[in-house]
Formats: sequence, structure tokens, C-alpha cells
Amino acid sequence: MGFTLDHLRRDALAKFDTVIDVRSPAEFAEDHVPGAINLPVMSNEERAKIGTIYVQQSPFLARKLGAAIVARNAARHIETELADKEGGWQPLVYCWRGGQRSGSFASILSQIGWRTDVLEGGYRAYRTQVVRMLYEDALRYRFVLLDGNTGSGKTAILHSLNEQGAQMLDLEGLANHRGSLLGAMRDEQPSQKMFETRLAQALLELDPSKPIVAEAESSKIGERLIPASVWKAMRSAPRIDIAASLQVRAQFLTRDYADVLEDPAHMAERLDKLRALCSHARVEQWLAYLGEGKHEKLAAELMEHHYDRGYERSREGRDNTVLATLKADGLEPRHIEGLARQVADLLDQL
Repeated sequence: MGFTLDHLRRDALAKFDTVIDVRSPAEFAEDHVPGAINLPVMSNEERAKIGTIYVQQSPFLARKLGAAIVARNAARHIETELADKEGGWQPLVYCWRGGQRSGSFASILSQIGWRTDVLEGGYRAYRTQVVRMLYEDALRYRFVLLDGNTGSGKTAILHSLNEQGAQMLDLEGLANHRGSLLGAMRDEQPSQKMFETRLAQALLELDPSKPIVAEAESSKIGERLIPASVWKAMRSAPRIDIAASLQVRAQFLTRDYADVLEDPAHMAERLDKLRALCSHARVEQWLAYLGEGKHEKLAAELMEHHYDRGYERSREGRDNTVLATLKADGLEPRHIEGLARQVADLLDQL
């Protein structure tokens, strides 16, 4: 009763009807095998309690009390989440390292008659595969970077490219962040491990023989670091620049950040963080624009006096080949679609 994971492709676990993560909800939330469901055999509090007993009292007592907890939680899962499973159901169970939690739960399921396997090495075995792909092995994908100052519509162009059949990788979407101090979204960013899981799975969906368009990023998106192998491939990738006027970009940014502007108090907190980078007087002026609802004016000044300067500094160390510079007369949906077509035409020439 053991299954070895030797690759990350979607078909790796295809033989199983359900993949079950029996770790605590906190462990599952940090990261998990894609597609897995969480049926914890110990809650966060129960796991902490047993761990304390193991260290401070005795391993035997911890195992005895832990077994009782696992049995109670397993019974609850069988009576609820698993109540409708037929006799031919085939699950794969895993915990942190393929030890007692998954072994105990899998044993109970097997006694019922279900064809149950345990993932050898547990979550750590899966995590090892992700680390190898994103940090240790040379990446087998070719990138083309979409570059341009803040508000150039790069993410929108990426998604239009996808609709037109080109390959793209939305790193900011995977990291749940727009890539700037003001770019945090309503939902929190995934953990670094979860970001890497999302990234590995997204790459596995793409064809290595064709170029992949991604947005030119710094090595960090919000609080999430781009893994070493991906960053190395991006550093050497050719780029396509999007050029748009400050006015056009301000109009687009006002639309794109509408969700942020809907919460002026939160936006003011974010602007306050720029005092260390910009003058107090300038930030006070921006706060005034925010209070007066002059959102386009605020966007234009933020780009002119903060973001554009940062982009210029970040470009100084780049030596990527520029394939083309595409001028954007506007960034309405029809313009975005047209820019995406131009990018797709350039990709066909590679």
C-alpha cells in the first residue's frame, strides 16, 4: 500500500478517484497537492497539543492519544464526506511525510474495502518535485516578456493573447498581486509554497516547443519571489515593449484599479507607505486628489513621480533583446485586442 510520485504532470495521479490530504487545515492552506481535498485527522489545535505532549511528556503517550483523535475524526469523515463512496472507490491518502496520520487513515479505509494507497514520502515528496522543477533543473520553456510602464495594459494584453490562442503565463494572477506597492488585491497572497505549486502546474499546461509570453517583472511580486529557474529564463528572454502616453495610462489605471479606489481609506493607507520614497508634500497632494475623487490625476502623478522612475531604474541592468516597440493610442478593449494581435504576429516569427 504505497504509491511513488515520480513526476508532476496532471496524469500522475489520474488512477485515483480522490486525493486526500489528512494534514491539519493550516498545513493544507499553506500548500497541498493540486486537486486534493482536506479531510484532517487532527485539527490545528489537536496537532499542536499532541506535538507538545510528544516533546514534553512522552512519545508513547502522544501516539496513544493521537490514535484516539485520528480514529474519532476518521469516523466523522466516513459518516459525512465519504458516506456516498461506493465499493470500487480508489483514494490516495497523504500527510506530511507519509507517516502515521496517512497510514492510520488509509488502514481504516482499506479495512472497509476501498482500494486505498498512501503517497510515499507524503506532501514532502510532492514538494521535492516542485523544488526540483523550479529551482534546480534548467527550465525547458522559452519566454518572451511583455514590457512597459505601469498602466500599459500588459496583463490585459496577456489575457487577450490567451483568448487568441497564444501561450501566456500570468505571474501576477498566480501571485494574486498586481506587482506594485498599491497592487495588493482584496484576497491575501498565497503562501510562497502555494504560489510555486500554482506556477509549476501552470507551466505544465503549456507547450515547451512554443514561446510563452509573460509580463516583465522584478524578482518579487508583492511578497512572493519568482523561483530561481523561472527568473533565470526570464532574465535572458527577449521582450516586446508597449508604449503609451501618460494620459492613456492614467485612464487605464483608473479603470484597472477601480476595486482599490472603491475603498478610499484603504487606498490612503497604501499611499501613506510612499512617504519613505516620495516627499511628504507630494503624498499629501495625492491624498487630497483621492479625497476629491480626482482619480485620473492621482494615477498620472503616481506614475510620473513614482512608478515610471522605478521602471527606469529597473531597466538599467537589463540587456534583453527588444523585438519590437508597440505604440498604444488607447487601452480600451479594442486597443488591447489589436495589441495582442500584433504580439501574436511577432510570436509567429520566432
